[in-house]
Amino acid sequence: MGLSRLIRFSNMSIDLKNMTIKKAHTALSAGDFSVRGLVDAYLENIKEKNEDINAYIELFDLDDQINEAQARFEAGTATELTGIPFAMKDNILIKGQIASAASGILKNYTAVYDSTVIKMLKKEAVIFIGRANMDDAAMGSSTETSVYGPTKNPLDPTRVPGGSSGGSAAAVAMNGALVALGSDTGGSIRQPAGYCALVGLKPTYGTVSRYGLIAMASSLDVIGPLTKTVEDAKIVYDAIKGNDPMDSTTMPEDKISSISSEVKKIGVPRSFVDMDGVDPEVKSNFEKTLKSLEEKGYEIVDISVPLIEYSLAVYYILMPAEASTNLSRYDGIRFGLSVQGEGVDDSYKKTRGQGFGKEVQRRILLGTYVLSHGYYDAYYNKAQKVRAKITEEFKKVFEDVDVILTPTTPAPAFKFGEKSDPISMYLSDIFTVPANIAGVPAISIPKGVHSNGMPLDIQITASHFAEEKLFSLGKEIETL
Repeated sequence: MGLSRLIRFSNMSIDLKNMTIKKAHTALSAGDFSVRGLVDAYLENIKEKNEDINAYIELFDLDDQINEAQARFEAGTATELTGIPFAMKDNILIKGQIASAASGILKNYTAVYDSTVIKMLKKEAVIFIGRANMDDAAMGSSTETSVYGPTKNPLDPTRVPGGSSGGSAAAVAMNGALVALGSDTGGSIRQPAGYCALVGLKPTYGTVSRYGLIAMASSLDVIGPLTKTVEDAKIVYDAIKGNDPMDSTTMPEDKISSISSEVKKIGVPRSFVDMDGVDPEVKSNFEKTLKSLEEKGYEIVDISVPLIEYSLAVYYILMPAEASTNLSRYDGIRFGLSVQGEGVDDSYKKTRGQGFGKEVQRRILLGTYVLSHGYYDAYYNKAQKVRAKITEEFKKVFEDVDVILTPTTPAPAFKFGEKSDPISMYLSDIFTVPANIAGVPAISIPKGVHSNGMPLDIQITASHFAEEKLFSLGKEIETL
């Protein structure tokens, strides 16, 4: 890199607020600023804001990453993602870095291999800024349960950023990264995106490898991006999707390949959107968006998805059951926290009692109960049957409409401590959970502002592997 480029950077400021991946790539390619200059601009924001917001729990050593990315620009081999600063949720493994899932039981666990999404992004020479905070073991909707303390919403620090990918959302919202990766089990990407005025994509289950993601509920977990624009979400999704031999649930490439992006008919499950507990301003904003889309030429039709209202109940049987099974590996013997007791059983109890937070313990108890002898058929098996019925309903609906529109969240970001009981917290996922139950893709788009000043949102859901429809309509909604 020539001295002239360094001088050019020193005399200019970088507009992080309006930065996109394409803008950054164009400027880096033209030498308007260096990779180090771009990263330093984000680090300056982190230095100023992170102590209060607590989006990051650790920053990585960046020199080698920056030098490699800059070398690619000098050699003319940079891709669109080269040099782009990423925040990584603390449950995605990066070799040699701590990956704790913000849980006391894994607080000092160092990853011994790269997750598949990290391998793919390393090929692009992105910049991994650091570990983003999250709810303990990804269990929560507010990032209040983290062993590292809560993350605040950069738009209003008296309010939560959502969860469990709240640190990832806050990192992007405070201009501490251009992009973040999160995981979505029941809305953990889309809900924080909605609370922080970001775009959040939950891909089709099986399009993005889960290898190297610390599992919560294996049949529901999906990795996806949080970004400022739909275009950026598409760029990141295209970089991390694909079949992976290390994850048997990933689909063959021909299935992952895009379905047509054309959207003409939009379905609206009226009874679902109009249910009690949805903020009146959320409903009003939703109707206003529908009207604008209708004026643009889209056909809006009411649809019936009767079983969708049972999605949350199904989720809170299946998710704890799978979580209790996945978390049983944390025994204090092989890795993570180890508290010695009087014998093996006592060591298990003490390690888990000290390592797991209250919300994690609550879900383990619930999951173990529904899987126990005498209750398995009554709860777990029945929930699986309803899940299959819900999936079939979605498939049938998508024979008649291109996408389904709902709000992402039933209300804007709430204040800390406002939802102290578990049930009210769980209800914040009412609109996001169905996509995970059915395995279909969904995206949250920021649209509108509540009278309290917090952002509102719109969620688009499409049929399996129809992410291109989400991007197409999402870009349209961004311009309304």
